[in-house]
Amino acid sequence: MLRIGTRGSALALYQANTVAGRLRQAGVAVDVVVIRTSGDRLAEAALSEIGGKRVFVKEIEDALLAGTIDLAVHSAKDLPVVLPDGLEIAAVLPREDPRDALVLPPMPDSDPEIQPLDDVLRRLGPAPRIGTSSVRRVAQLARLVPDAAFLPIRGNVDTRLRKLDDGEFEAIVLAAAGLRRLGFASRISAMVPAAACVPAPGQGIIAIETRTDDDRARAPLHVLDDGPARVAFDTERVVVRRLGGGCQMPIGAFADMAGDTLRVDAIVSSLDGGRAVRAAAAGPPDQADDLGAEVAARLLAEGAAEILADVEATRAGGAPGGRA
Repeated sequence: MLRIGTRGSALALYQANTVAGRLRQAGVAVDVVVIRTSGDRLAEAALSEIGGKRVFVKEIEDALLAGTIDLAVHSAKDLPVVLPDGLEIAAVLPREDPRDALVLPPMPDSDPEIQPLDDVLRRLGPAPRIGTSSVRRVAQLARLVPDAAFLPIRGNVDTRLRKLDDGEFEAIVLAAAGLRRLGFASRISAMVPAAACVPAPGQGIIAIETRTDDDRARAPLHVLDDGPARVAFDTERVVVRRLGGGCQMPIGAFADMAGDTLRVDAIVSSLDGGRAVRAAAAGPPDQADDLGAEVAARLLAEGAAEILADVEATRAGGAPGGRA
């Protein structure tokens, strides 16, 4: 019996049960163990105040290191690029749509189909309140909607949708992957192209973490590991690692296969979107690490380190932050 550790949110349970189902199909007995994290207990606090993304994984990784669970299932974008000693990502599942989605309140006469982004943006009206707790999204979307007020929003997907429908916001921005996985695809008003808002590293990918010395847990996972998603996951994390970026930084990184070519796009923005540097590289997938490093080097040459240093200094001064 392998014990799978996960958070207790609907999305986290969907992800853990997806992994559990695939392992059961492979003849492996599994049990899902719910672990309450600091991020769950402090659901309304700004992440900059409670420790960033690691608050969503720390207790789960502690349980993994202690041996009380054998696997941990995460949204890959929640994982810091540096894992604790003794842990590794043993497998990733095929990637769901990595893009961000713009969600507006339902309207009786609105078309239920996903609309072009420009059409939906025109529906927002002047100075719209847009809910997102991602500094990456704010930094990039501020260029698309310069008069918007971007306001923090926390909670599970259904909680955020309820806040939107209750009139707290004119729109919210969520990962399309989470909406689709939870059956809320019909709530997507418009997709935000990756060219307009580069996704968070790992967005749309489910990652499975194990102890590096636990061959029993790692052995059955090779059949779950998806090649293209693994290449994207590793490459995007190379970009962030080379940039020296940590949690809550306005960094987008997206690696995607087009035929036999891997293309890597990345952006580093100031918090208000007023300054941004962007870089891309393409090549064969067996050079993924080099491509990620090349993109990071180009960003640094264009001033990414200075932008990130300014972001860090602003944060130290007490500015609010959120998930990337």
